[in-house]
Amino acid sequence: MAPLFVGRDKSVRALEMVEEGENEIMLVAQRDASTDDPVADDIHSVGTIASILQLLKLPDGTVKVLVEGTSRAVIQSYTENDAYFEATIEQVDEEIGASDEVEALARSAVTQFESYVKLNKKISPDAMRWC
Repeated sequence: MAPLFVGRDKSVRALEMVEEGENEIMLVAQRDASTDDPVADDIHSVGTIASILQLLKLPDGTVKVLVEGTSRAVIQSYTENDAYFEATIEQVDEEIGASDEVEALARSAVTQFESYVKLNKKISPDAMRWC
Protein backbone atom coordinates (compact mmCIF):
# COMPACT_ATOMS: atom_id res chain seq x y z
CA MET A 1 0.00 0.00 0.00
CA ALA A 2 1.20 3.50 -0.74
CA PRO A 3 -0.21 7.04 -0.65
CA LEU A 4 0.28 9.00 -3.87
CA PHE A 5 -0.23 12.70 -4.59
CA VAL A 6 -1.53 13.25 -8.11
CA GLY A 7 -1.54 16.67 -9.76
CA ARG A 8 -1.36 16.34 -13.54
CA ASP A 9 -4.68 16.89 -15.32
CA LYS A 10 -4.56 13.59 -17.24
CA SER A 11 -3.79 11.63 -14.10
CA VAL A 12 -6.53 13.35 -12.08
CA ARG A 13 -9.07 12.67 -14.87
CA ALA A 14 -8.01 9.02 -14.97
CA LEU A 15 -8.60 8.73 -11.22
CA GLU A 16 -12.02 10.35 -11.58
CA MET A 17 -12.99 7.81 -14.25
CA VAL A 18 -11.76 4.89 -12.15
CA GLU A 19 -13.64 6.23 -9.14
CA GLU A 20 -16.88 5.84 -11.11
CA GLY A 21 -16.05 2.25 -12.10
CA GLU A 22 -14.30 -0.75 -10.63
CA ASN A 23 -11.65 1.10 -8.57
CA GLU A 24 -8.64 -0.47 -10.29
CA ILE A 25 -5.96 1.44 -12.16
CA MET A 26 -2.58 0.66 -13.66
CA LEU A 27 0.31 2.63 -12.22
CA VAL A 28 3.21 3.16 -14.61
CA ALA A 29 6.31 5.31 -14.23
CA GLN A 30 7.45 7.92 -16.71
CA ARG A 31 10.87 7.53 -18.29
CA ASP A 32 11.69 11.19 -17.50
CA ALA A 33 9.78 12.76 -14.59
CA SER A 34 10.57 16.27 -15.81
CA THR A 35 8.35 15.83 -18.90
CA ASP A 36 5.17 17.76 -18.08
CA ASP A 37 2.96 16.41 -20.85
CA PRO A 38 4.12 12.85 -21.54
CA VAL A 39 3.13 10.83 -24.61
CA ALA A 40 2.94 7.04 -24.83
CA ASP A 41 6.66 6.70 -25.68
CA ASP A 42 7.53 8.59 -22.46
CA ILE A 43 5.94 5.88 -20.30
CA HIS A 44 7.41 2.52 -19.31
CA SER A 45 5.48 -0.49 -20.58
CA VAL A 46 5.45 -2.50 -17.32
CA GLY A 47 3.62 -1.32 -14.23
CA THR A 48 1.41 -2.34 -11.33
CA ILE A 49 -2.32 -2.94 -11.28
CA ALA A 50 -3.60 -1.30 -8.10
CA SER A 51 -6.86 -1.04 -6.21
CA ILE A 52 -7.86 2.42 -5.04
CA LEU A 53 -8.60 2.23 -1.32
CA GLN A 54 -9.14 5.92 -0.62
CA LEU A 55 -9.31 9.05 -2.73
CA LEU A 56 -9.28 12.58 -1.36
CA LYS A 57 -9.53 15.71 -3.52
CA LEU A 58 -7.45 18.51 -2.04
CA PRO A 59 -8.30 22.24 -2.26
CA ASP A 60 -5.34 22.96 -4.55
CA GLY A 61 -6.71 20.61 -7.23
CA THR A 62 -4.41 17.70 -6.49
CA VAL A 63 -5.66 14.33 -5.36
CA LYS A 64 -4.31 12.17 -2.54
CA VAL A 65 -4.96 8.53 -3.31
CA LEU A 66 -4.18 5.42 -1.26
CA VAL A 67 -3.47 2.48 -3.54
CA GLU A 68 -2.69 -1.18 -3.00
CA GLY A 69 -0.73 -3.01 -5.67
CA THR A 70 -2.27 -6.33 -6.70
CA SER A 71 -0.21 -7.58 -9.65
CA ARG A 72 2.19 -6.58 -12.41
CA ALA A 73 1.04 -5.92 -15.95
CA VAL A 74 2.40 -4.91 -19.32
CA ILE A 75 0.81 -2.39 -21.71
CA GLN A 76 -0.16 -4.07 -24.99
CA SER A 77 -1.55 -1.00 -26.76
CA TYR A 78 -3.03 2.42 -26.09
CA THR A 79 -6.63 3.39 -26.81
CA GLU A 80 -7.30 6.74 -28.48
CA ASN A 81 -8.24 9.08 -25.63
CA ASP A 82 -7.17 12.71 -25.22
CA ALA A 83 -8.50 13.08 -21.66
CA TYR A 84 -6.20 10.49 -20.02
CA PHE A 85 -4.09 7.46 -20.89
CA GLU A 86 -6.15 4.36 -21.55
CA ALA A 87 -4.57 1.06 -22.52
CA THR A 88 -5.11 -2.62 -23.15
CA ILE A 89 -3.00 -4.52 -20.66
CA GLU A 90 -1.98 -8.08 -19.92
CA GLN A 91 -1.27 -9.34 -16.42
CA VAL A 92 2.26 -10.70 -15.96
CA ASP A 93 2.65 -14.09 -14.32
CA GLU A 94 5.46 -13.88 -11.83
CA GLU A 95 7.92 -16.68 -11.35
CA ILE A 96 8.95 -17.31 -7.78
CA GLY A 97 12.58 -18.29 -7.37
CA ALA A 98 13.93 -21.10 -5.26
CA SER A 99 12.95 -20.65 -1.61
CA ASP A 100 16.55 -20.48 -0.38
CA GLU A 101 17.33 -17.77 -2.95
CA VAL A 102 14.21 -15.79 -1.99
CA GLU A 103 15.08 -16.03 1.72
CA ALA A 104 18.66 -14.84 1.06
CA LEU A 105 17.39 -11.88 -0.97
CA ALA A 106 14.88 -11.01 1.76
CA ARG A 107 17.61 -11.09 4.45
CA SER A 108 19.82 -8.89 2.26
CA ALA A 109 17.00 -6.38 1.72
CA VAL A 110 16.28 -6.18 5.47
CA THR A 111 19.98 -5.71 6.26
CA GLN A 112 20.29 -2.90 3.70
CA PHE A 113 17.12 -1.24 5.02
CA GLU A 114 18.50 -1.41 8.58
CA SER A 115 21.63 0.41 7.40
CA TYR A 116 19.49 3.00 5.61
CA VAL A 117 17.39 3.62 8.73
CA LYS A 118 20.54 4.15 10.81
CA LEU A 119 21.91 6.69 8.32
CA ASN A 120 18.67 8.58 7.62
CA LYS A 121 17.48 10.63 10.58
CA LYS A 122 14.06 11.24 8.99
CA ILE A 123 13.02 7.58 9.31
CA SER A 124 11.94 6.35 12.69
CA PRO A 125 13.72 3.23 13.98
CA ASP A 126 10.19 1.92 14.58
CA ALA A 127 9.98 1.33 10.84
CA MET A 128 12.13 -1.78 11.37
CA ARG A 129 9.38 -3.56 13.27
CA TRP A 130 7.57 -4.08 9.93
CA CYS A 131 10.51 -6.09 8.55
